Amino acid sequence: MILQERADICRGRCGCSCYFPSGGSWFFYPAGGGCQALITLPWMPVQQRQAQAVCIPTIHLHMTAATMQVSQKDFEKAQEQLKLLKKDPGNETKLKLYALFKQATEGPCNSPKPGMLDFVKKAKWDAWNSLGSLSQDNARQKYTELVSSLVSAESAGQKKDASPEEGRHDGYETILVTTKNNITKIMFNRPDRKNAINRKMYREIIKALEEAGKDDSTIAVITGNGDYYSSGNDLDNFTNIQPGEMEKMAKDGAVLLKEFVGHFIDFPKPLIAVVNGPAIGICVTVLGLCDIVYASDRATFHSPFSQLGQSPEGCSSYLFPKIMGLAKANEILLFNKKLTAAEACAQGLVTEVFPDRTFEKEVWARLEAYASLPKNSLAVSKQLLRSVEKEKLHAVNSKECEVLKERWLSDECVNAIVSFFQKKSKL
Repeated sequence: MILQERADICRGRCGCSCYFPSGGSWFFYPAGGGCQALITLPWMPVQQRQAQAVCIPTIHLHMTAATMQVSQKDFEKAQEQLKLLKKDPGNETKLKLYALFKQATEGPCNSPKPGMLDFVKKAKWDAWNSLGSLSQDNARQKYTELVSSLVSAESAGQKKDASPEEGRHDGYETILVTTKNNITKIMFNRPDRKNAINRKMYREIIKALEEAGKDDSTIAVITGNGDYYSSGNDLDNFTNIQPGEMEKMAKDGAVLLKEFVGHFIDFPKPLIAVVNGPAIGICVTVLGLCDIVYASDRATFHSPFSQLGQSPEGCSSYLFPKIMGLAKANEILLFNKKLTAAEACAQGLVTEVFPDRTFEKEVWARLEAYASLPKNSLAVSKQLLRSVEKEKLHAVNSKECEVLKERWLSDECVNAIVSFFQKKSKL
């Protein structure tokens, strides 16, 4: 059921007329000095889509030891300050404000309980009724304190917005993690190494995905700093290993890789890859686990597994044939074919390709639009789509890592890596 945009006029005993007009604003027009809890707050959604009762949590109010009752003048000043807020404080906070105002001006809730399907009225009634017998003086106090906290938080947020380090997450060395505009961005940050992934970087990406899955962001984005998206697994991971340590290296590497890919499989929110340049190896294969892949037209996609005596990972042995067909997947996974961005898009690995000169501008404008969509709806839909094959993907990941562990211990792989470094040293 969807409420009409210009519908819902409150006819409770408060004597107010509460309109929800087109454009998404929540206006309360006082009728004879009635309901003034919220005045022109431009953020209340006009549609309630769930045909069920709205559950409003009980409002917990705490009085400090030195609480002093605010004057009527302070109360009125708080109402004026509320009009000046620019950011949406959230529906729960707006309902608290409404309830506290009603309690402060009229006392305990005395209007009839609305019907279960009258979502907006019932949400307001439940919020007001939850205050019980709270006195009008205390309600005025709490209303004023809440408005003050909102004003202070917005002021602090504006100062933070002016900082170049806005949303920067601490504790990372090989990646940059920021959260801004409901987007958590994970950026590979070893440009001098073409963003090759060493063991530390694997662990930091795992940590960043864990945090991004739990934070307040709506979507997560993975991209690279510099000319490369990522050159894949840092082959220095295979150097400086004593002969007696090879088996342990292979075992530990397989465990780390399994955990790394597992975090892509289990990531609960939309995960979008922004491929800004060439991508190689593991950073190509896990693209099949991303929900959207946007690429610059100068990006390339290369998985030279057999060339290095290794085998596919990132669930690519299952997902690539499914995405692009077995014949095309074989060219990439068996015979090391490098794809241009246009070819990767034609084969279904990439969602869309953008001119490099406008890549960042076009992609981030689109991402910001995605991030404004309902967060929970996106997460539930993502998990629903992934749940169909999640068990299968974990099984594929386990098998790929077992095979890779064997490959890393093989003479073929060791010789291929030695040959790679020899060629590199001649460049």
